[in-house]
Amino acid sequence: MNQADVTKLMSQLRIAIRPNKRNLKNSDGPEGRLLKLRKTVTALVKHERIELFYNRADEARGYAELLISNAIRHGDRHKATMELADYWLLEKQLTHKLFKVLVPRFENYNVSYTRMYNAPRDYPGIYYRQSVLELRGNPYPSLSTDHSQNRNLLHNVLLDEARKEFRRKKLSELVN
Repeated sequence: MNQADVTKLMSQLRIAIRPNKRNLKNSDGPEGRLLKLRKTVTALVKHERIELFYNRADEARGYAELLISNAIRHGDRHKATMELADYWLLEKQLTHKLFKVLVPRFENYNVSYTRMYNAPRDYPGIYYRQSVLELRGNPYPSLSTDHSQNRNLLHNVLLDEARKEFRRKKLSELVN
């Protein structure tokens, strides 16, 4: 018997989705919670980097990944993908940005399309975890620090000393 390959029916996300329940409550109920998530996904596509609470960023990241992966997989001629983009993007001009800017940028990626960093907490202040959610390849400066140029790392100190010793040796040969 020939069985269908289930992996072809739905695109696989490139991030880990937490299986436990998120306590995202809203005074307007589930509709208000979804509206808040839609605003978050819209802001992420519009600004390409946003700062918000960790729980909301974690959940919105999954929806943004799903939206971008479906846009890459099916394109703008697929009716269900256009309905998905129409639902999650509140500003309709961002649909053009999704298909004309983000899809060409991400079509050759083999990693996730978003990146999430933990932001520092304000002390004293609110206790909730803050995070920064961004699309990869955005025009802003990187938030991760490059440690390869740190002079105090062991390999850099050893290379500096070897370079100084080599110069001393060359200078002594020139003098003699």
